[in-house]
Parts: sequence; C-alpha cells; structure tokens
Amino acid sequence: MPKTKIVILNWNGEEHLDRYLPSVVSSVEGLDEVSVVVADNGSTDASLELLQRDFPSVEVVRLDKNYGFAEGYNRALQQVEADYYILLNSDVETPRGWIEPLVRCLDEMPDVAACAPKLRAVTAPESFEYAGASGGYIDLLGYPFCRGRILRSIERDEGQYDDARNLFWVSGAAYCCRAELFRQMGGFDGDYFAHMEEIDLSWRLQRAGWQIRIIPESCVYHYGGGTLQTDSPRKIFLNHRNNLAMLFKCASPMQCTLVLMLRPCLDFLAALTYLAQGHVANFKAVFRAWWEVLGQWRVLKEKRARINAQSCSNGDRYIYRNSILWQYLIGKRCAGQLRLPE
Repeated sequence: MPKTKIVILNWNGEEHLDRYLPSVVSSVEGLDEVSVVVADNGSTDASLELLQRDFPSVEVVRLDKNYGFAEGYNRALQQVEADYYILLNSDVETPRGWIEPLVRCLDEMPDVAACAPKLRAVTAPESFEYAGASGGYIDLLGYPFCRGRILRSIERDEGQYDDARNLFWVSGAAYCCRAELFRQMGGFDGDYFAHMEEIDLSWRLQRAGWQIRIIPESCVYHYGGGTLQTDSPRKIFLNHRNNLAMLFKCASPMQCTLVLMLRPCLDFLAALTYLAQGHVANFKAVFRAWWEVLGQWRVLKEKRARINAQSCSNGDRYIYRNSILWQYLIGKRCAGQLRLPE
C-alpha cells in the first residue's frame, strides 16, 4: 500500500482532468510510496472514459451520484487506504518536487495533523491564488483571509510569505492530512456540500490539540472557480451558510456573542452591496443562508456539544484577534503588515 495517496475528487471535470492530471501523474514518477486516485462523484460527461483511455495508472473510485465536495470526499476516502491523504482539486497543476516537503512535514512533526503547499494562480503564475495563497486565518467575526489574499485583493508572490509556520487553516485545493485523523474527526462536515469544509476541519483538529501548517517550499498552481464561479449565488449562499454554521459549532461563547451581535449588520450591508450592483439573486442568497442556519439551530447545537466533548483546547490560538475588515478597508493593511498569531 502506498504511504501517500493523492485523491482528486471529480465531477464532470473531463476538461480539467485532460489539462491538469498529466502534471500530477508526472510529479509522482519515481516516488514508490505515492500513487494517484480519482474519485468520481457521479459524472455524466466522459471523465471515466478519459481516465480509462489516457491514465491507466490512476486508480478510480466511483460514487453513484454527486455528493458535493465534503460528503464526496468522506465517501470516497472510506475506500482509500493510506497513511497520508493529499486531497487535490482537479484544476491544480503540480510541478515536480511538490509532494516531498508535505510528506516530510508529517513525518518529522508528529503534532501536525494537516499541511499544504502555497497556491499560485494558473492564470497569473507570479501571483497568489485566492483559495489559499500562503495559508489562512480567520478574524474574531469569522471572516477568513490569507497571507497573500484579503477579501478579493491578491498580492504578487515575492517571497514575503515563504516562512513555514503553524496557522489556522490551509486550502482544501491541496490538503495533505493524516488519514487516521481524518477518519477519527469524522472527515468533513457532509452537510456543507462545498466551501469552508477545510477551515471547519482545521478548527476541529486544533480543538483536538493538533496543528495546521503551511509549507511554502512546496508550491502548486490552482485555476480556481472550476465548479462554481466567484459571483455565483450558489457559492455566495454556501460560503455564508457554512461560515455561520462553523462559527456556531466551533467558536467560543465570547466569539459567538460577537458574531450574533455584529455579523447580521455586516452581512446585511454585504447583501445591500449586491443589490446595488444589480445582483438580486446574490442579495437573496445572503438572507437564505441566515434563514437556513437558524432553521438548523438544533442540529448545530448537537454538533457543538459533540465537538466540545471531544476537545482538549479552545482551538483559538491562531484566530486573528481583530477585524480584518477594519484593518484592510480602513487601515489599508495587507497581511504582511498585520500582527498575526504565531
């Protein structure tokens, strides 16, 4: 059994597989303890035919329908045996040498549960990529941001964030984790479908006493937005809903109080911004997210109780104890100018 398996979840991603999978297969050549798996989420295009024809060395796991990113991985990984998983998006281009630093991190640092490479953009290789840049944090109100990306402002990668460090979350676009811990934690929250599940899992791992680490020595190139476009109402709904659900599940009582006091106003302003731009569906998506979270309050309360029962830590060491909106919009600060927890 290979020690490390790269698992790519695919749903109707024939074009992405055709373009990006060759680089992944090439990057594992000569690595006896690494193999590639594609987990197909009930595709209806020619993805499976492509894999059979052009990538005979790639193992294929077939799911009967599209379970989304979170539950799709949960179900697929039940069929994948390895010590380490590298969960890789189908729209990621990988150079040679990107795997070894990640595996070395987990081998040499037994307190690290998950790590990831830094992400650059396929379309602008000199710049960080939105989905994870060089590792991420959340602020007191639960807004995620990255070293190299705050809101939609993306920095050029000039080596300013090349230090390996522990932090709050790393991107699910290339998420390397211990397989046993993934199973022990129950994997991703399958109710999320997609978006925010890697931050949720990273938080739960930290509450269980583990560390999350960025390894900039490893770098991959992410296209991004391959399934849902940034301004898609569906994506806006999922991001708002899942972010709020995560906070209600994992945050301390003090942080939950702040969220309940301030986030409704801030999210209402965000919704009004969409409306002013003529994006009525996006405006509705914000309110739908709140409505659904409030409707799931009992379920979220039960999840919170289970997390608290299994926790040995508040998991808040790497939360940025300020408002990223204030620091960025008013203070005009980039991530390198913030006093981030270490």
